Amino acid sequence: MNHPHTDTGPRSTAELAPEPAVRVQDLTKEYPGGIQALDKVTFDMPKGELTSIIGPSGCGKTTTLKIIAGLIEPSAGEVMVYGKAVRGPGPERAFVFQEFALLPWATVLRNVAFGLELRGVGKKEREDMAREYIVKMNLAGFEDAYPHQLSGGMRQRVGLARAMAVDADILLMDEPFASVDEQIRRKFQEDLLHLLSVEKKSVVFVTHSIEEAVYVSDQIVILTRGPAHVSKVVRPGIDRSGDSQEIRRSPGYLDSVENIWDELREYLEE
Repeated sequence: MNHPHTDTGPRSTAELAPEPAVRVQDLTKEYPGGIQALDKVTFDMPKGELTSIIGPSGCGKTTTLKIIAGLIEPSAGEVMVYGKAVRGPGPERAFVFQEFALLPWATVLRNVAFGLELRGVGKKEREDMAREYIVKMNLAGFEDAYPHQLSGGMRQRVGLARAMAVDADILLMDEPFASVDEQIRRKFQEDLLHLLSVEKKSVVFVTHSIEEAVYVSDQIVILTRGPAHVSKVVRPGIDRSGDSQEIRRSPGYLDSVENIWDELREYLEE
């Protein structure tokens, strides 16, 4: 089997390397009927960074994310979070679903506070925390609105606010911006990067978009066509000091997009 490689040169010794937030080791998943999704997927997710997972459709990106979340079990291999094996969901991880997964009968305030409610946090404390993230996600004034009264973009902001409110160290995001139009998607990407610069979370981010992966990521894990293994680990090293248009026109950004496309192209051709 081809082992994954990174374009940043050899790593420092294990003794000097900091412990990753998440370590995925030889992750294999076979579904009933003999359908194998993952084949010894291995990568580390550095603490305080955003790691994207990208690959051909159906290659097991969401399966990998759900195993990290503890929502499904691997057939072989393991996931370590801060050095401890994952045996199910945990308070240090929060999942942001593509479909929003909001409670249709609950207000924005109740939805954002719901994760804290499940953890037994008192009403005043959880509502105070929820209001803080409602403001951070530009939802102030919509505390008493219901999901059906909101646009798709606003519903996704509610879902992200709920994940942030539980104060988990690690956010697991499954194509969180796929259901909104391109203009809103770009604004969400900028908002996410700003929020993470303040909150200092570690993020695993599944996306189909090469451009999105390069724009938001510190590290990109490229999966092969299923049964998936890691083809390559890329660190774009994008200078984000300019505005978004400057970043998207920069040679480093454009080269990274093209290099990842070249890596993926062989898995899209029969």
